[in-house]
Amino acid sequence: MVIRSAGLLIYRRVSGEIEVLLVHPGGPFWARKDEAAWSIPKGLVEPGEDELAAAVRETAEELGVAVDGRFTPLGEYRQPGGKIVVAWSIEADPVLDVNAIQSCEFQMEWPPRSGRVQSFPEVDRAGWFSLTDAAIKLLKGQRPMLTGLIRPEVVD
Repeated sequence: MVIRSAGLLIYRRVSGEIEVLLVHPGGPFWARKDEAAWSIPKGLVEPGEDELAAAVRETAEELGVAVDGRFTPLGEYRQPGGKIVVAWSIEADPVLDVNAIQSCEFQMEWPPRSGRVQSFPEVDRAGWFSLTDAAIKLLKGQRPMLTGLIRPEVVD
């Protein structure tokens, strides 16, 4: 069975230019990675859950802020590992403060085979990026979402 995630590509307009909100995954694996490591806020769709509801829920869990408004479907994007990410775009309040995010946490054994369980934030930081910078920061499988945002008729 194919794993499905749902997320939101949140954007704003600053001086006529589009910026997108991306999140950097927390935890030790991602700590020193930057380029091709960022993502849209997203997460797994629970069995029987509406995909847009999952995208809104996951975004709230990762940012600590509820996002509401007019959601525009961007489509489904197959990731290199086979997972499908279904995404919507939404224009955000331009003052959404990425420095005030309050991400939920996950637990994992760290260091490996140590028997010690530690908590890490799902998202350790968020940022607003130009489309050019976002194309560098985003995971490879999510980069086509940027095209879907600026040219909605080109949806995979």
